[in-house]
Amino acid sequence: MRRTHITGAAALLIAGGLTLAGCAGTEEAAVPSPTDTPAMTAESSPSPDPMTTAADESSEPEPSEPAAAPEGAYLDYTDGVIESTPGPKALFFHASWCPQCRALDEDLRAAGAPDGLTVFKVDYDGRTDLRQKYGVTLQTTVVFVDDAGDAVSSSVLYDDPSVDSLIAAIP
Repeated sequence: MRRTHITGAAALLIAGGLTLAGCAGTEEAAVPSPTDTPAMTAESSPSPDPMTTAADESSEPEPSEPAAAPEGAYLDYTDGVIESTPGPKALFFHASWCPQCRALDEDLRAAGAPDGLTVFKVDYDGRTDLRQKYGVTLQTTVVFVDDAGDAVSSSVLYDDPSVDSLIAAIP
């Protein structure tokens, strides 16, 4: 009988220990400690860092200035693009609510920019800084600029918003 009592006490100790280990293992076991990581061997490789993104792994550096636009293109204006684009350039001050602006925009999209001329579509309402710089007071104004961004000439194409009138206005 004494042997049964010791076996029962041992069984209680084991059951209690397992219960405590089970309770402690629910959340703490989910967080590995530095000693839980397996040792590196010659055959194993490090697992990828979960904080590394695909953008971090890219070998291409981020551009520090805008990419040069091709000559003879119709593009949205971005800061710095005038200086980085070779050849003749024009700023087309476009307002989405203006029917003449939409007509010239559609014609430029359909026919393309005149050969060798890069036309930048400028948001008339959003770029008041550029309107002030170039003295633009009416949408459909086209300002021809040099490589430094200085105005060479300008023309309002409100009465004839077409690529033909844009070509006629080229200085």
